[in-house]
Amino acid sequence: MPTERSRKKLILIDKSISYTLMILLAAFFLFPLIYMISTSLNPDELDILKRMGSIKAFIPSPASLKNYSDVFARMPFLRFIFNSLLIVSSTVIAGLFVNSMMAFGLARFTFKGRKLLVSVIVALMIIPFETIAVPLLLMTNRFGWLDSYHVQIIPFIANPFYIFLFYQFFIGFPKALEEAALIDGASWFKIYWKIAMPLSKPILASVAILHFLMQWGFFLWPLMVTRGPEYRPLPVAMQVFFGQYPRDWGDIMAFATMMTAPILILFVVLQGQYVKSVSQTGIK
Repeated sequence: MPTERSRKKLILIDKSISYTLMILLAAFFLFPLIYMISTSLNPDELDILKRMGSIKAFIPSPASLKNYSDVFARMPFLRFIFNSLLIVSSTVIAGLFVNSMMAFGLARFTFKGRKLLVSVIVALMIIPFETIAVPLLLMTNRFGWLDSYHVQIIPFIANPFYIFLFYQFFIGFPKALEEAALIDGASWFKIYWKIAMPLSKPILASVAILHFLMQWGFFLWPLMVTRGPEYRPLPVAMQVFFGQYPRDWGDIMAFATMMTAPILILFVVLQGQYVKSVSQTGIK
């Protein structure tokens, strides 16, 4: 039978191994991010090439913001980041409202064909965007939407994957809550807005992060439907910037750092709700 001292020793060893593994994993996943930021702060292109492949690449000496000012001098970066923020925030905010409302109706109303409709939504999740890109382009061209903001927003508000996530969450709501609200005279919209939505913060945070990530890095569709910098978002601008000469790695890393910053800020703000949602719904 193990003594108290040996039991504490085993717990200490177990914790030490766990923390060591977590630190190694964190270092592995943070490695590209730290390298990108440190390279963006190094103003000497020759020094970047010399240090590439060594530990010195992580220590910019001297650190400078010259690469960031170069990005602003070489292209209208503020215009592109404004376009991205406008397109992505509009899509995510409208998407949260539309997808959650559709899921609420599916989860809380009983009607003929409901199961078939849920099955169709699940089936739509496996269709890749590339297969519908050309028909969607022809349709939006007929509407006269090309080279605009709304052609990059409206087709991506509703999403079967997010509807299904909300549906999974709403289907588990206690029946007694809505029955009590109906007895008090609340409408279905009031139940959705005043009861369901406030209780859905974890799933709202998860959908917001996932939708933001998908739209922020969307490249193919903006490239197909825009013609100039007026409506183009950051991913298309990044491709143009990478093709410009001279191709300085410091400038490219500065561009990539500024493009990554909004994603990191959003995740830091919503990480608590996101982790809670993962534990409740099993999102991976």
